[in-house]
Amino acid sequence: MSDEIAVERSSGNVFEDLELPEAGELFLKASLGFEVFQIIGRRKLTQAEAAEILGVQQPEISRLKRGKFNHYSVERLMTFLTRLNRDIEIRIIPSESGEGQRRVVAV
Repeated sequence: MSDEIAVERSSGNVFEDLELPEAGELFLKASLGFEVFQIIGRRKLTQAEAAEILGVQQPEISRLKRGKFNHYSVERLMTFLTRLNRDIEIRIIPSESGEGQRRVVAV
C-alpha cells in the first residue's frame, strides 16, 4: 500500500477547479465579498454597525459573513466597498495566459 497522496495543482479559482458554471463570476464575487468582510473585521464593526454603513438590514451582514455571495451582484458588492471608503479601479490589460481572467487585487 502506497502512502503517497495524489496532488493536483489548483488553477487559483476553486470554482473553476470544481467545474462550476460561471466560475469566473463566482470567484469575483467571493473575492469582493471577502474584502468587504475583511474591512468590517479590521474596523471591529458590529453587524448592526456594518449594516447601517452598507445600507442593509443586519441579516444581510450575517449572510455575507456566511459567504453567501451568490445572493449579490458584483455591482452591489462594489457598492458595499465604496460605502466602506474604498475606491474601486477596473483595469483592462492584455492577458498573459491567452485567456482573459477576472481578479481582485486589494491594496
